[in-house]
Amino acid sequence: MSQTTQTPPAAPAETSNRVTLGWSNRLLARPEVGALVAAVVIFVFFLAVAPAFRSPGSLFTVLYQSSTIGIVAVAVGMLMIGGEFDLSAGVIVTTAGLVNAMFCYQLGINLWVGALLSLAFSLALGFLNGYLVVRTGIPSFLITLGTFFVLQGANLGVTKLVTGSVSTPNINQMAGYSSLDAVFASSFRVGTVTVEVTVLWWLLFVVLSAWILQRTKVGNWIYASGGNADSARAVGVPVRKVKIGLFMTVAFLGWFVGMHTLYKFDTLQAGNGIGNEFLYIIAAVVGGTLLTGGFGNALGVAIGAFIFGMTSLGIVYAGWDPNWFRAFLGVMLLLAVMVNLYVKKLSTARKVG
Repeated sequence: MSQTTQTPPAAPAETSNRVTLGWSNRLLARPEVGALVAAVVIFVFFLAVAPAFRSPGSLFTVLYQSSTIGIVAVAVGMLMIGGEFDLSAGVIVTTAGLVNAMFCYQLGINLWVGALLSLAFSLALGFLNGYLVVRTGIPSFLITLGTFFVLQGANLGVTKLVTGSVSTPNINQMAGYSSLDAVFASSFRVGTVTVEVTVLWWLLFVVLSAWILQRTKVGNWIYASGGNADSARAVGVPVRKVKIGLFMTVAFLGWFVGMHTLYKFDTLQAGNGIGNEFLYIIAAVVGGTLLTGGFGNALGVAIGAFIFGMTSLGIVYAGWDPNWFRAFLGVMLLLAVMVNLYVKKLSTARKVG
């Protein structure tokens, strides 16, 4: 007699905790989407109210204005994703230019030597900020606020002591000027418009940052360090090295913009850069970077910087009082924080139970 073998019923599949989001929610959960919508609205608004805004030349002027903030904002955004702040970023830009100009002018040496010395000095400042944060456990807000005041005072004090004024001498006749100007402050024509080289550098840094954050192990470490530093350490992430490296990245891009500012105008005011650190942070936050760390991306930060450039020049093109620009920044910051919290909830949605 034949025996019938019965196959036992398959065990029910384990239910997933994760909520399946619709395509609209998945889109909204991307950090840069809120900033992109805001950028389109602001762009259309200024096209309507400011006729001067509509020319191709105006667009490239906006891109240049955006790049001067956006280059450093790229690094500040990465640092904020890593869970830290740097309030000294604005004055580091000025410090870098001052070191280059005064060192070479006083000693009469090639400006390239001063540029490299300035780079080393800037990286040392970034390392010091990062080392003090990870070594002492003091919040980066306080460490870099201290650095901000030290550099602000030193920039003014040392410049006045060396030059007798609060600005550097004109450097456009010194050896090495033409090649440095070509690297950091040149421009070229495309049809009827002038394109500043900093716009290209900005786009390059944005692409490089996006690749690091999304495609490399270091990018995973940055997100992990900002999301939960203790958990990251537990799985082998070198959190201290990551954070120090991020502070040094801010210092490097601060040096880069400092070189641009020096070689664009051939002289530098020692009081420049104060307040720009908030513009870098606002660009990152408006671009979808959370103040608590662990969330954001390079594209969003770039869009945030572009919003800054559009607004600062759009208000001028519209013939309005430029003082309204600061009020706009405050409103944008508050709105961005609320939108970012909502987006974060969407991106981490889970079923309860």
